Amino acid sequence: MATVEATRAIADFTAKQRQPYEFKKKYAAIRAREFYNDPRVDGNTCVSVGGLDSIVLMVFLHSLHIPAVPVSVSSLEDTSIRRVHKALGVHCLKPYKSKVAVLRDCGFPVISKAKARKINLLQKPNSEKQTFIHAIMTGDMGEQGKYQHSDKIKLPDKWLELFGGNYAEHRPDLHCLCAPFPVGADCCWWMKELPVQDWQKEHGMFPYLGLMASEGGQRELGLKKNGCNYFGKSVTRSCPFAIFMRDDLLHLALEMDAYYREHWQEFNPDPAQRVETIIPAIYGSIEHREDGTLYTTKAQRTGCQMCGFGIHMEQRPHRFDRLRERNRKEWEFWMYRCCTDPNTGEQYGWGRVLDWIGVPWRDLPDGNFEGQCSLWGGDEL
Repeated sequence: MATVEATRAIADFTAKQRQPYEFKKKYAAIRAREFYNDPRVDGNTCVSVGGLDSIVLMVFLHSLHIPAVPVSVSSLEDTSIRRVHKALGVHCLKPYKSKVAVLRDCGFPVISKAKARKINLLQKPNSEKQTFIHAIMTGDMGEQGKYQHSDKIKLPDKWLELFGGNYAEHRPDLHCLCAPFPVGADCCWWMKELPVQDWQKEHGMFPYLGLMASEGGQRELGLKKNGCNYFGKSVTRSCPFAIFMRDDLLHLALEMDAYYREHWQEFNPDPAQRVETIIPAIYGSIEHREDGTLYTTKAQRTGCQMCGFGIHMEQRPHRFDRLRERNRKEWEFWMYRCCTDPNTGEQYGWGRVLDWIGVPWRDLPDGNFEGQCSLWGGDEL
């Protein structure tokens, strides 16, 4: 019965995703107000603010006269995002671990959260979870899994060859190696999620989140099954933008940008903190494609500056290329010196990680190296 209900919920959610923008905007407003007025919440709400999606959500809630308290671990964000946070009066929290400490203690966040967790397990020799290890290496579920095969649990062979060295005996057909750096998926937990969750518990607040199912990943199925507003045993949250596509979010961003310019004093009355636009500079501007859809001219997504999830799928210039353009000194630190190898004492950084997984970074996105002379002239590139 539960499976049938979940299937129906997903079908209904998918149908709403196909609706036009104005429908989705009204639907988001209805869900946001329902959450705020629900007796289980009783108006005790906050909005977790990070990049563009949640910035737009915060201003949208303000336009609906929903006084959700904006909170963020802003120090993890790009400078241009922090500037917008100040203009909007966001309450800033401190991370429980620094960026350097989380890389040292938890490992590098690379590929995806789900895969990083599996790799982290593979990097621990003599694990007690041998059945799960075997499933990660081969996809064979063993007795607990009724001897079925699961490609969802199994890591792709290309990652097993790079990270499965401790358990190579499970895959004698592959040449499995041990990476010269740790991998982990707990960075967001220590730096963002736990500080915000603790603040919410301390103040009795329930969060609005700027999540969209269209972003995919682990959140997609949860949003489709549970909808915008969810009241669970341990989690209560609202995601008014759950049915939005990227184009819908950018349409609303332009509207909320205009709203901010008319109401900026209601967010932060200090004229010195006022910004010309709530769209952080790291995203560039919002423009129309030939087919009428919207896009940001620079970053499509942002996150912590030392996050590597999804980097292997990005076209150049990728996030580390853009960091080099914005702040050369910071780029050098993260690429070369943010960690110390416990075995050799050598300093290293994301450069070692990107080399290992085959992501180019040493040259400029045009294929040249800094200081290299152009074949067509004498100027340095």
